[in-house]
Amino acid sequence: MESFAMDKWMLLIATLLAAAAAVQGANYVRRGIRSRWTMAWMLLCFIAQMFLLGMRGEMRGACPLGDLGEILIFSAWSLTMFYLLEGSVYRLSLLGVFTAPLVSVMLGAALIPGMLDTNPVHIDHADAWGEAHAAFSVLAYGALGLAAVTGVMFLLLNRRLKNGALNNALFKNLPPVRDLSRVVNRLLVLGFAILTLGLICGLVMEKSGDVTKHLAVALCQWVAYAMLLTIEWRRGMPPRKLALAAVILFVLSLLIFPLL
Repeated sequence: MESFAMDKWMLLIATLLAAAAAVQGANYVRRGIRSRWTMAWMLLCFIAQMFLLGMRGEMRGACPLGDLGEILIFSAWSLTMFYLLEGSVYRLSLLGVFTAPLVSVMLGAALIPGMLDTNPVHIDHADAWGEAHAAFSVLAYGALGLAAVTGVMFLLLNRRLKNGALNNALFKNLPPVRDLSRVVNRLLVLGFAILTLGLICGLVMEKSGDVTKHLAVALCQWVAYAMLLTIEWRRGMPPRKLALAAVILFVLSLLIFPLL
């Protein structure tokens, strides 16, 4: 019971850190100032999530993906990790203003009573392939989710350009359209590669009735993203359509998220 209480406190801390990043970032955007503290808040949130996942992993004796709460936490951690990586490479600090609210909502949802098992069953002999399948599948959500978030940024900036609304504070802080389009493409490829690894591990792991259903869902997602990337590679897609597709596919994935 004590370890569960510690988990709850760590989850609450991570949620508050993500919320602080969202509120502080939005406040800076309204003032037309580029915030450099958003990434710092998100880094602290990422560290808190690492500790939390470590606690849950020790309780389960396996990768902490045994209930919906843990899946949400793992996904939020993955999304935060890819934001920190991509934000640093492309200097997209404003990406945190869009990412932090999503992370805080996911972590906040995990706080809802019943989402986290109070006393999870400790697994003595976990299927390594099954663990890898679950971890890679949820890790892919982070990259694909960040691609969708970046796609939203692109669509907002593209609309501002078409409407000639160049004096908006948000517009002034957004990076060039070309950079956003490049990040969307890169994250889609990365997320698809990780999703492919997860699917391969799923095909090798031990099967059961529920596992077969989950694999079917993962396969449908894989096919959808494979078609999108194939069209982009062979014919090329306008950046706006690619960004919109990234958003739509991720939203559809969220609708079937509980099945994974």
